[in-house]
Amino acid sequence: MSLHISVITAVLNRATTLAAALRSVHGQEWPDVEHVVIDGGSTDGSLEILRQHRWAISKLVSEPDGGIYDALNKGISAATGDVIGFMHADDEFATPDALVRVAQAFEDPDVDAVYGDLVYVKRHDTSQVVRYWRAGTYQRSQLAHGWMPPHPTFYVRRGVYSRLGGFDTRYRIAADYENMLRILWCGSVKAAYIPQVLVRMRVGGMSNKSFFNVLNKSREDYSALRQNRIGGLQALLLKNVTKLPQFVTKAAAFQ
Repeated sequence: MSLHISVITAVLNRATTLAAALRSVHGQEWPDVEHVVIDGGSTDGSLEILRQHRWAISKLVSEPDGGIYDALNKGISAATGDVIGFMHADDEFATPDALVRVAQAFEDPDVDAVYGDLVYVKRHDTSQVVRYWRAGTYQRSQLAHGWMPPHPTFYVRRGVYSRLGGFDTRYRIAADYENMLRILWCGSVKAAYIPQVLVRMRVGGMSNKSFFNVLNKSREDYSALRQNRIGGLQALLLKNVTKLPQFVTKAAAFQ
């Protein structure tokens, strides 16, 4: 039986990048993909772009929401796939076979989560790599040392969200991090690593677009660690320090 994959896109006023994100989902070689799009009431032309791609969108909701994590929770509730992942409106799949590789990893019935590598690219030229996030093989103990998988590459069986819940909307920037900690640490699920770049992510996201947001992100990361009883300041420090090699290895992104 073919694995049914749900890809959720949350969008609010992303007309300049949305079409590329949609094309990258609709161009995937895996045949059984459900694309769920949650629009927060865009006013910049995003809705027109969504209508142009409506033929390939399985479910489209456009209404005000409580922010990106509220929108993603709506997407999880609407999804019917065996596994669920996310494609943000600023991002793109790196290759047409990304979801093929995800599906292959889930052939192991004991695997409940799958993730791969990610590259940060220039906002107006996605061929230019700025950082290369080589996630590496999963070890649960590494979560206490600041390790985390790239969330845009993170796919989880739908039953895990039913059991452990979606995004905690009390977090405005780090709900994705808290959710992964809850799944991987508290849920103790088996996770598989795909040693391939799955997603190109444009720089300039919400968490790092200002010094104030960076401080808020660190504060929320610390709260997420404490909430899931993993660690504290040491884990937070290591989480930031371990990002430094991503800038050094960017040239090897597609070797």
